[in-house]
Amino acid sequence: MLEKQFKNLEEQIEILRYKGLTIEDEAYAKNILLRENYFFLNGYRHPFMESENKKKYIEGTTFEELYSLFLFDRSFRNIMFKNLLIIENNIKSIISYQLSKKYGYKEKDYLKPKNFTNAPERQRQVNDLIKKMKRQIRVNGKQHTATLHYISNYGYIPLWILVKVLSFGIVGEMFSILKREDKEQIAEIYHLDADVLANYLVILSNYRNLCAHEDILYENKTQKVIGDTLYHSLLHIPKLDDEYIYGKNDLFALIIIMKHMLTAEEFQNMSLEIDHIIDNLAYNLHTISVGKILDKMGFPENWMELASFQNEKEEL
Repeated sequence: MLEKQFKNLEEQIEILRYKGLTIEDEAYAKNILLRENYFFLNGYRHPFMESENKKKYIEGTTFEELYSLFLFDRSFRNIMFKNLLIIENNIKSIISYQLSKKYGYKEKDYLKPKNFTNAPERQRQVNDLIKKMKRQIRVNGKQHTATLHYISNYGYIPLWILVKVLSFGIVGEMFSILKREDKEQIAEIYHLDADVLANYLVILSNYRNLCAHEDILYENKTQKVIGDTLYHSLLHIPKLDDEYIYGKNDLFALIIIMKHMLTAEEFQNMSLEIDHIIDNLAYNLHTISVGKILDKMGFPENWMELASFQNEKEEL
């Protein structure tokens, strides 16, 4: 098996130039490579290559353009992460409120198996999830100020406190195994079908983790696909083989989900922030158009109109 050898900054510059990248300020490029890591920066090369097969940059591509896409993705990831955390906090609060109101606020009450679906094929999942949540109480209960306060003073941790130490993934899984009537009551707050919300929570959790680990975001595609929404139609998104070409398993699908989950003001603010960094990227690109990046993101040209639409159920 071939091994990857360490390359110093001079050698990294030489490789980039060999591949056709224009580097006018070598000292600047070396400083960026040192701080940002050649491997991570190189991950943004694909839109600037002559083709998928050729390992050559489009003639005239500059180091600054490559770095501008890197910075755009970082800014976009930070905007998404900030708003995904808002959604995570909201859904945790809503679920804990609804379940505590119905089943009680002590773990011996709200963690009873009978509080969840009685479908035979889901019982193993129910039991496993209850064990996960009890383990979180044991492991994290004394490591967080709020949970420690309740353990020390009351001897239990209410669900609205426990959710603070539960991952988004565990909360999404908990929603998926609730009784049907409980899922519908929670989903109705978002004007969504319960099964649709369950699908959305999986996608949101995956993107939240991707953002937290600073992976490349702009061209990410999800394994799960969202259903057609009124927004696809209102934006006149084109179809190919009777399927919308944008907003199904790409970043615009995430934006559509967030349209449902954020308040109108929150979504408007997020959209304005995204629009600003897109304009900034467009200014810094010269060998390719910003449209090429938006296409990889799944963003239609009129994507900003989404902020002006009412909630989908209200539209209907």
